[in-house]
Amino acid sequence: MKIIGVGCGPGLISELAIKELKKARIVYGSERAIELARPYLTSTCSVKSIDDFKTLSRLPKESTILSTGDPMLAGLGYLPGEVIPGISSLQVASARLHIPLARISVVVAHGRGHEKGMADTLAEVKRGKIVFLLADPKFDVDELYSRLLGLGEPLQIAVCENLGYPDERIIVGNVQSPPRTSAALYSLMIGEF
Repeated sequence: MKIIGVGCGPGLISELAIKELKKARIVYGSERAIELARPYLTSTCSVKSIDDFKTLSRLPKESTILSTGDPMLAGLGYLPGEVIPGISSLQVASARLHIPLARISVVVAHGRGHEKGMADTLAEVKRGKIVFLLADPKFDVDELYSRLLGLGEPLQIAVCENLGYPDERIIVGNVQSPPRTSAALYSLMIGEF
């Protein structure tokens, strides 16, 4: 099994990933991951969309599994087999905002653990880290902003939407006047940067 990161947007895929995709015979992935990989798949490759990620470990050994972004950032890197990294939303956000990765702490609240995500974000900010928060449309951003305001620290907040896509948008504000998100595909950068 190969788990291939296809990047967080078009053109953010590695040469190694492209090489492996051209050899793939059976590929599984989300619709978004498939669209990012499609230019590199052969006409003889069988492509299957997946919605239930809990069954991935039972796929045939010769399968190629697509992961948006990088499989090791809240992705599919836990699966057995070779992992080929991709360019993640974390890397793109860090580059766009000129924040060194070494200053960032990652918090995942995408599809799970919204309360834990909020608590972890507050704890990391208190430690002086800049938090990269992967959230989802159901995450209560207003509640997070309220809790961050309660810390009484001069924090900046960046909403990073559709990173790597033509409609990419990054809005920077502060905890007193936080930016709002209007996209389903977004992340937050929170801290002193």
